[in-house]
Formats: sequence, structure tokens, C-alpha cells
Amino acid sequence: MAYETLLLEIDTNVALLTLNRPSVLNALNATLLDELNHAVQELAADPAVRVIILRGAGGKAFAAGADISELAALDPAQAQQHSLRTQQLFRRIETLSKPVLACIEGYALGGGCELAMACTLRLANLSARLGQPEIKLGLIPGFGGSQRLPRMVGRGAALKLLLTGAVIEATEAYRIGLIDELVEAGSDALLARTLELARIIASMPPLAVAATIKAVDHGAGLPLDDALALETGIFGRLCATDDKREGTRAFLEKRQPTWSGR
Repeated sequence: MAYETLLLEIDTNVALLTLNRPSVLNALNATLLDELNHAVQELAADPAVRVIILRGAGGKAFAAGADISELAALDPAQAQQHSLRTQQLFRRIETLSKPVLACIEGYALGGGCELAMACTLRLANLSARLGQPEIKLGLIPGFGGSQRLPRMVGRGAALKLLLTGAVIEATEAYRIGLIDELVEAGSDALLARTLELARIIASMPPLAVAATIKAVDHGAGLPLDDALALETGIFGRLCATDDKREGTRAFLEKRQPTWSGR
């Protein structure tokens, strides 16, 4: 379908999905969130797509946050429904069987930072600025920020950001673990590195990629013994796949494997 607030390009096994509201720093309004939900489901169902890159248009922002004009008009019941729907979308992204790489340039604030945290990995350049400034609006994050941030950077570092509404530079975000890779160059270099990483992951067996995401996501909330049991079950199921047979055979025959996704 044609999107009003998104751009979508597919290059072999990698989908490049761009938030396209540059005049408002890619603020997350209802239309964008609905279209993002549709696009994510479409890409999840497309067997040709193995990795998704998510970025913002215009070079100034990944996403500067929720659309404040929409937010200001919500009553308590509407606000809870908006929070729930967006949390479900971000959780869908987080648990997707295909990795989603956030390519962060410029501002990733509020809902934009929450969207980035829901992605599998976050790459950024030195222009990136991240934060959860909702407290300055008399709010807390509503799209998962109060829960993902402490899990990602630790309780103290998260509370410092949440309670002050501070916006931090890319180097600090990288230091505390909010960014996974920092590219010390401009837009072209950041996108090139994100594409390079996406293509490396896309070259891996898709069933094992999906299983890895599931093992890490589901296991993170379990006691270690239960998480190890989860890993054992997933490991055993992968041993029944054509890709496992192809991977081990290719290794022994000293050739590159051809993955079927079966």
C-alpha cells in the first residue's frame, strides 16, 4: 500500500522503512503509528525480507517524540488506550522474528526513544540526542520507556534520565548502553554501516535468527534454570530443520551454506 507518513524500500533481503514527517521531526502521530503497525505486519509476513532498518527522514530526527497536539487532547481513558495500542505495536517490533535495526540520526526523544529501544539493535552517529523528557509535560513515558530503559541501562542511570528529563548526547548514550554502536561520521556512513550489519544478519539462517531473538526475549524474564530449559528446547527444535542439516554439512564440506528457512 501507499503510505502517507512512511517510505518503504526493499533491497534484496533488507527493508528500509523511513518515518517520513520531517517537517515535525517525524513526530509519532496516530496516522504514522497506524501505518507503522501495518508496515511491520506486512514485512513480517514477507519471506523475502529478513532484516528491517528503521530510520527518520530529514537528517534532524529519528523521531522527536509523540505528537504533542494529539497528546494534549486526550482524556484519561483515551490516553490509556493510546498507551496500550502503542505499547502493543512496540512490543510487536521487539519480538518480531526478524531483527529491526534503529538507524538514529538527530533527536530520538520520548516516544522516539521508546521506539528505538523496542528495536533489536540501535546504531547512531554523533548527531544523535536521546532522552525521555515526558516528566516536563507532567507525565511518565507511556510507550514502554519506564520499563525498557532501566532494563537496558540500569536502574540508577534510567531514573536519572526519567526524573530530570535530560537529553543526552550520542557518546553518553553509547557509554551507558542505550546505543549499541556509534558511527563517528555523517548520515551516509551511518546508513552504510547499518546496511552492512543488516546484510550480515540477513545472510544468516532465518529460523536460527528468529529463534535467537525468542530465546533472548523470553529468557530475560525467567529464572536462570527456566531460561536454560527454554534454550534447550529451542536448540533441540532447530536440530530438526533443513537449515541445521545444511549448515553442518556445508561446514564439513568447506563451502558456503544455502539457507532455505525450513
